[in-house]
Amino acid sequence: MTNLRDAALASKAWPFEEARRVLKRYEKAPPAKGHVLFETGYGPSGLPHIGTFGEVARTTMVRRAFEMMSEIPTRLLCFSDDLDGMRKVPENVPQPDMLREHLQRPLTSVPDPFERYPSFGDHNNAMLRRFLDTFGFDYEFASATDYYKSGKMDAILLRAAERYDAIMKLMLASLREERQQTYSCFLPISPISGRVLYVPMKEVDAKAGTITFEGEDGQDCTLPVTGGHVKLQWKPDFGARWAALDVDFEMYGKDHSTNTPIYDGICQILGGRAPEHFTYELFLDENGEKISKSKGNGLTIDEWLTYAATESLSYFMYQKPKTAKRMFFDVIPRAVDEYHQQLRAYPTQDMAAQLANPVWHIHGGTPPTSHMVVPFSMLLNLASVAAAKDKSGLWGFIKRYAPDASPETHPDLDQAAAFAVRYFRDFVAPSRVFRAADPQEAAAMADLAARLRDWQGGLDAEALQSLCFAVGKDHGFEPLRAWFKALYEVLLGASEGPRFGGFIALYGVAETIDLIERALAAEFLPA
Repeated sequence: MTNLRDAALASKAWPFEEARRVLKRYEKAPPAKGHVLFETGYGPSGLPHIGTFGEVARTTMVRRAFEMMSEIPTRLLCFSDDLDGMRKVPENVPQPDMLREHLQRPLTSVPDPFERYPSFGDHNNAMLRRFLDTFGFDYEFASATDYYKSGKMDAILLRAAERYDAIMKLMLASLREERQQTYSCFLPISPISGRVLYVPMKEVDAKAGTITFEGEDGQDCTLPVTGGHVKLQWKPDFGARWAALDVDFEMYGKDHSTNTPIYDGICQILGGRAPEHFTYELFLDENGEKISKSKGNGLTIDEWLTYAATESLSYFMYQKPKTAKRMFFDVIPRAVDEYHQQLRAYPTQDMAAQLANPVWHIHGGTPPTSHMVVPFSMLLNLASVAAAKDKSGLWGFIKRYAPDASPETHPDLDQAAAFAVRYFRDFVAPSRVFRAADPQEAAAMADLAARLRDWQGGLDAEALQSLCFAVGKDHGFEPLRAWFKALYEVLLGASEGPRFGGFIALYGVAETIDLIERALAAEFLPA
């Protein structure tokens, strides 16, 4: 264990680097609260998306890394800002007209358009928790509505009233002059309409713990800052929560990075110690635009899991968190194959390399064995040429290629076969574009078919790959990738594909000959 701890303390993997910063907070004394608190925030204004999952997955990786270095207990709190007012109607939910009637009301006071939960906020919280539970995260869920209404935020709200001038001085310096005239760090919840009101304060009475403002009826209204009658604006709320809970680590997207000094400043004004931060780059949709819960663009959690196992999504989240990621369906096959490449490499690595391997962080130090004897990308191509309707249509080819494999002994491969058929049907088949071979390509493909007829080397993928190389060289392809690109486009209707020797070994020599002959006879081209 000592050697493992020493290796963790020296590891340059980003979760260990972040964990070391948290550990340094307590190099002189352990936390008075008895644990280190990791937190993630969630704005339930729309259905949870993959970015939300990413925060929890990555924070969990840092938490696990910390636990390798220290015996201090840890907690992970997933906090939902469900007392926020609904500022706009999401584009991807039912009953938008009904929702418009409830604009600016707290999300937990807005009826659920899906008619399954007491409120829209409760619905979105349930969707988040369902998915986090699917992944087996060890977390505690916290609701802003509960924290405010139950009194858990009362002490910090009273302190905010006492230090109102200092908070306002910090906030006003960050706002345009026009916004300064109406800004208040306190947002009263109207006793008339139930809406969250963005109004200036006429008085903040720190001694009484109340605020006074002009209500919706034009009359002065006084409310206690405690008991859920008032909430904090989102920037002060960020820092106040850190102070109230004594948060040690929180990550958030790059779009929050300019607010970090404000969050830290509010926390410090309220007597807290700012946590360690980690700012990650944003997730982008197919057009390079930021993924948004309200727009519903990009991949959803359930969509990814329709086409790949959960571990591939965790792998995607681990990779280069400070680099912007385009997140669309076409990233899934590569994530699956790279994840299994790392699994296969893990047993051969020394301790330092294992701690830097993404699968250590995905599986908490005990990664499973990969049984993916056929890459996911190859299964997609097999699904294409085999016209498979389900995974059983692929297993006949897989068994011939890997006789010892079966759905029972290779469950990850069996699951991937089902995913591959589904992915091919929904994304590959509609976008395939076959083309005719030019004279040079047609001659080379006919030669490849002829050599395969005389082939005596069995289903040796490397030997078949060498044969394909030889044909390309003999027919003058320069560079050779132009030859393989032609094979993909003419035979598979795609611009890229697998190592072709491995494809022949999986699909079969006779079947590949037939595929070439059909392509050269223009069977795949539109009439």
